[in-house]
Amino acid sequence: MDKVVTGERNNPVLPDFLAGDRILLLVHGEVVAGIDLNQLQKENVSVKGKTVRLHLPDAQIFTTRLDNAKTRVYSRQTGLLVPVDPNLESQVRQEGERQIHDAAIADGILKTAQQNSRSTIASMLRGLGFEQIDFD
Repeated sequence: MDKVVTGERNNPVLPDFLAGDRILLLVHGEVVAGIDLNQLQKENVSVKGKTVRLHLPDAQIFTTRLDNAKTRVYSRQTGLLVPVDPNLESQVRQEGERQIHDAAIADGILKTAQQNSRSTIASMLRGLGFEQIDFD
């Protein structure tokens, strides 16, 4: 997932061309979601013959991270009277990570993770000989 993220520092007295600091980042990151099978309890599984019924835990986001090799500073403008603020880029990167996380949720990553988990577990259980797999 890619996002454009901006950040800036302004001086309340001096104009930006003298004391401002702006950065525009093109951030690239990934969000990994799934279900945690450690949360699956034995009361969430019932087996009757070749039928199994499961109540899976809800999908959750495991990690969100920026790919530093693909994240780039697109533009940086620093005023004539101030040094580059190294913390500004770090803060913008953190904001980029938050925006990627939020965009993944808005795009339905948790629903997709839940569906993919059900499909994978059903395939695995069919391979073990179960003929009917139900999820609730």
